[in-house]
Order: sequence, then C-alpha cells, then structure tokens
Amino acid sequence: HPQRFLDLNSSKGGIDLTLFNVCADAIINSTLAHLNWLQLPATSVYLDRVLADGVALRQPVEKSLLEWDVERLYTAIDDRRVKSLRVESNKRDQKDEDANSQSGGSTEKPDRREDGPRASYIRALGAKSILDIVPDPASAGPPEAAAEQTREWSERLQRGHANDGAFSILRALIADLPRAVTPWELVLRTQLARSLSRKSNLSWSRPSRSYIANQSRRDTRRMPWEPGFNTSKAVPRLAVIVDVSGSVDDDIMQRFAREIGSITRRQETDMVLVIGDDRVRRVEHFKAGHSKLSGIDFKGGGGTDFTPLLEEANLHRPDICVVLTDLDGPTRFRPRWPVIWAVPHAHAAAVAPFGRKLVLR
Repeated sequence: HPQRFLDLNSSKGGIDLTLFNVCADAIINSTLAHLNWLQLPATSVYLDRVLADGVALRQPVEKSLLEWDVERLYTAIDDRRVKSLRVESNKRDQKDEDANSQSGGSTEKPDRREDGPRASYIRALGAKSILDIVPDPASAGPPEAAAEQTREWSERLQRGHANDGAFSILRALIADLPRAVTPWELVLRTQLARSLSRKSNLSWSRPSRSYIANQSRRDTRRMPWEPGFNTSKAVPRLAVIVDVSGSVDDDIMQRFAREIGSITRRQETDMVLVIGDDRVRRVEHFKAGHSKLSGIDFKGGGGTDFTPLLEEANLHRPDICVVLTDLDGPTRFRPRWPVIWAVPHAHAAAVAPFGRKLVLR
C-alpha cells in the first residue's frame, strides 16, 4: 500500500495520506473480521460501513471485497475542494513563509483543499486509527525497480494463496492484490530493439562453414551448395513523430527523449524526427548515437492531423515509427512499417487507429 500511494499521488497529485490510510484499513479489517481467533479494536473501520455511509452503497461485504480496491475506494470518497482564500489569509501565509525562510525552515505550502461531506465523514470515522502507511518518496527508485518489487510480492502472495486451502484470505482480497505493470521504458526498448536490430541475410556468393568442413570428407560425389550468412549492411532507421498540439508534460518529454537517445546509441540507428500538428512543421535528421531530443523546442498549437506527419515519415523509409501524441486527430494514411503510439497517462483511454498503443506514466 505505501508503494501504491506513491503511484496514485504521482499520477493524480494531492492525495491525502490520512484518507488513504482509512481506505486501506477498511479493506484489510473487513478481510480479517471473520477470523474467530482474532479480535480487532472497537474503533476499527470496515468496508461495508464506509461504502454505506460514505458512498451510499449497501451490499454484502463479501461482494464489496471482490469489487473494490484501495485506489477505487479512495477516489470515491475524496470529495475535497479548493479553499476560497481571502486576501488577508494570503498576506498572513506570505508572512509565515518569509519567517520560515529566514529561520531556515521549510517553505512548502500546506494543502489548500478542504473536506467535502464524504471526506469529512471518513476522516472522522478513522480518527482513532493508527496511521500505519508511511511511504518514503526517496525509496521509490526507478520505475523498473518498482515494477520488479510489485511482481515479487505478487508471486509471494500467490504462493501463499495456493498453500492456504479453500479458506485463503487472499480469495477475499482478490480485488486489492497488487498488479505488476511493466514500465513503458522497458516495453519501448524491447519493441524497438526487435525492429532495429541488424539481421543476417543469406549469401549465395560464399559457402557456409559446414559446407567447407564437409567438403574434404566427400571426395567421391559433389555436395549440394550450402549458402552462408552476411550481416546486413543497411543501417536501421527510426522515425519519431512528435505531435506538438498534444498535452505532454516536460517530465514525460525528457524521459522519452533520454530513452530514444539511448536506444539509438545501442542499436546504432539513424533517426528522422518529424515535428508537426495538422501539418509538418520541422524535420530533423540524426546520425546513429547523436540524437538530442531534449534540446529541441516542441512548442506548437492548433489541431492535429496524423496523415501528413505519417506521409512525411514514409518518405524516409523507416523500419519502425514512434508517435508521441494524445491521439486526438484523424489518420487517413496507414504505413506498411510498424507504429507505436506513445500516449500520456491522461489520455490512456484514447483508441489507436492501428499499431500498438503505449501509455507513458
């Protein structure tokens, strides 16, 4: 749950740790409530009460445990809204910040949102619960490490579930089990490596080693010709299309640029960069290992039409293409080479016209 709090906070922002604690406690307490050898505290929070009083949903707790995970429950009860601050309070906050800065204290602004009816009720319901989820942002690490840790815990829980018989607690917690998500960097790296790796071609101008080795053993009759292999001399080419009308934040853009740069260096790949929205705005060519996307200005605006962008990329005959976009625009041209649509998490529900969609988190 601490790791999942960090993931939810990074994707949505402003997640209240106290409310998240109450939601996690409600699910876990309801899972343990049927054990006759375990006595929970009288102040424990339960899922059926949270749903009945907070979301106005009354159903058996067994059914709720199969449908509700902690992220969905938190989203349902978090109705906090931004406070309407007065000028006087702004001045007072500014004085406090100045005092903190002079004394060397923290200048981090407090959360300006106030509880709505649901959040206020749930906060009061879990007021006597212990805040036992204390995530450490410094220990989050890279996405690859977080995904591997989630996968390891999933395997441990599944092994415990298999050995626990028909009354395994994990049967009740099936909706709240952690889900391993492969980082998009790894998916992009694997997909591009398959398409951009140099392939061996048959060569009929040179024999294979096995043919040469066996030639001395067959003096009486002629052996059938066995061709050898030559490494492909053609340099693989990657096309990258950036839709400058899309909403891609700087952090995702920088991570995307670093990943593309490292892939072109490892695969010794030439790259053509096409920048545009409803028309082609700019085309850049990079030799293998010299792509510097982070230094290019991707500002733009207007609508989006993928047709001229894909047609421009097609002129350069790429082996594969990556399109960084929000997928909001028509596509009247379908190329013969594979296409990966790299989409920000905010537009994860958008449908790709063809190819593979990769959600950037």
